[in-house]
Amino acid sequence: MNSDIRQGTAEMTAAMLISGTIGWFVVMSGQPVSGVVFWRCLFGALTLLVICGALGLLRPGIITLRAFGIAIFGGIAIVLNWLLLFASYSHATISIATTVYNTQPFMLLALGALFLGEKITAAKLFWLTLAFAGMMAIVQAKPQTGGVSGDYGFGILMALGAAFFYALAALATKWLKVTPPHLIALIQVATGMLMLAPITDFSHPPGDIGGWAILVTVGVVHTGLMYVLLYGAIQRLPTHLTGALSFIYPIAAFLVDRLAFGHALQPMQIAGAVIILFAAAGMNLGWTPRWLRPRALES
Repeated sequence: MNSDIRQGTAEMTAAMLISGTIGWFVVMSGQPVSGVVFWRCLFGALTLLVICGALGLLRPGIITLRAFGIAIFGGIAIVLNWLLLFASYSHATISIATTVYNTQPFMLLALGALFLGEKITAAKLFWLTLAFAGMMAIVQAKPQTGGVSGDYGFGILMALGAAFFYALAALATKWLKVTPPHLIALIQVATGMLMLAPITDFSHPPGDIGGWAILVTVGVVHTGLMYVLLYGAIQRLPTHLTGALSFIYPIAAFLVDRLAFGHALQPMQIAGAVIILFAAAGMNLGWTPRWLRPRALES
C-alpha cells in the first residue's frame, strides 16, 4: 500500500467516524434543529475561511459568477438536508434515520439521469429495487418508543427528504468540477448562515461552556475538519475504496445510538438496514449481479 493510499484511507476513516458521531452532538446540544444548523454554519464558515485563506482560495477571479450561483444552490440544498436529517432523529432514532439517509446514491442516480443524461443500467435498477425492499422492511417494523417522539413514518420521510437534498447538493458539486471543493464548502455554509439567521432564536443560547463546546465542535470538527479530511481522501483514493470506506459512517452511527441512547434495532429494522446498506454498497462499488452480466463478459 503506497503512502497516498495509506493517508487517504486514514483521512476517509476519520471523516466517516466524525460524521457518525454528529447525531450525539445534535441531541445533546439541547438546541432547536434550526439553531444547531445555524451555529454549525457559523463556526464551520469561520473554520473554512481560515482554511481557504491558507490555501490561497480567496483571491479574486478564482470562481465565476455562474459557479458562485450554483454553489449557493448547493448550499441551500445542503442546509435543508441538515435540517431534515437532524429533525428526523427524534422521530425515527439516529440509527434508522442514518440508514434511510443512505438511500442518497439512488436519489443521485435519478437526478443524474434526469439532468446529466446518465444511463440507468439494469444493475442499478436491481440495487434500487433491493434498497426499496429494505426501506419497506424498515417502514413495516414496529418502532420502539423509548427516546423517540412523534410519528415514526414522518421521521423516515424526513430522512428521505434529507437524502434527496443531499443528492441535489452533490449534483451541484458535479457541475463545479473545476472549483476548489473547500471554497464550495465555504460558500455552502455561508449561505446556510444567511438562510437561518432570520429564523434562529438567539434568546436562549447554551447556558454553559459545555453547551457552547458542543456547538463549536459541530462547526469546527464535524464541518470544517471533516470537509478537509473528506476532500483530502477523495483526492488520494480510488473511487471504489472511497465508496467502501463511506460505510463506516452508518456503522459508527449505529454504535453511537446504541451506546449513548440505548436504542437497539429490532429484527425487521436490522434486516432492512442490512439490505439498504448492501444495495448502496453495490451501487457505489459498481457491482453487477452475475445474471445481469452480458454473456460476452463471462466467456
